[in-house]
Amino acid sequence: MQIHGFQKMTLLDFPGRVACTVFTGGCNLRCPFCHNALLVTQLSNTDVIPAENVISYLEKRRGILDGVAITGGEPLLQPDIASYIRKIKNMGYAVKLDTNGAYSAKLRDLVSEGIVDYVAMDIKNCAEKYGETVGIPSFNTSKIEESIDFLLSGKVDFEFRTTVVKEFHTVEDIEKIGKRIKGAPRYFLQNFTDSGNLIGENMHECSRETLSLMREKALKYVQTCEIRGI
Repeated sequence: MQIHGFQKMTLLDFPGRVACTVFTGGCNLRCPFCHNALLVTQLSNTDVIPAENVISYLEKRRGILDGVAITGGEPLLQPDIASYIRKIKNMGYAVKLDTNGAYSAKLRDLVSEGIVDYVAMDIKNCAEKYGETVGIPSFNTSKIEESIDFLLSGKVDFEFRTTVVKEFHTVEDIEKIGKRIKGAPRYFLQNFTDSGNLIGENMHECSRETLSLMREKALKYVQTCEIRGI
């Protein structure tokens, strides 16, 4: 496991849990607005945290923490992600996995094994604008579609979420996403914030009014839709 970041406690990253967050390094996408660009394109400039250090910390925090959120980068790039999650589960912790959905078979295997309790999947944009939004014009969305369908089948508790950027997303785009994920229990619109470590440049957040319109459109199709970042 390439771990390049570790937050020892969070009440935000894992719904209903007092958790810690593990940040893995590397990603298959190049979203210009990525707020974790250091974990995508500049891994050599970030510290490496031995995977066993996290396990040792979790041993000491039993009864205080009850969840572990694994994010990135893209965690499913890690070849030993399954064995690492098993270690965490065997210690009695619930596991939340953040993913961009590009590794649908791996996602399905982890859920089917019963070692992931909650999945948060990023949906970058509507299908026709996906390549532009993820920074790979020729990007094939077939695996994304498979992951969406798998999560909608209800095998695991989950949420979908979209980081909304003024230059990439319109109200109509969000409505198209809503139609695609119709019936989803939770959909979050995350307003873009400039972390200062972006892959691209000259991007901006959306106004409250635009986000409210986006939420209104999405609610026609999903059970709940909330706005984060305002």
